[in-house]
Amino acid sequence: MTDIEFKRSLQLKVPPATFSELQCGLWYAAKGDWEAAHNIAQDHEGTKDFDRLHAYLHRVEGDEWNANYWYRRAGTSMPSGTIEEELKMLIQQWS
Repeated sequence: MTDIEFKRSLQLKVPPATFSELQCGLWYAAKGDWEAAHNIAQDHEGTKDFDRLHAYLHRVEGDEWNANYWYRRAGTSMPSGTIEEELKMLIQQWS
């Protein structure tokens, strides 16, 4: 899925049925439903990709300390690019 396709999906009221849980987490975050996105990440705590989603969500929230904790749990570090660049990368990675 491209970031353009992802952005088109944001016109829907619910995430597409074809979306994985990770994609749904990104979708809810992009729609401004941080709580729903966070619940998805928390439901799979300890799984690297979901911990990576968790990190992204806390970065979006502006909580860099907590984001860095989750990036470490996911085995990576906070990207140096923008949040939008990170979103594009995650969309591609989880497609």
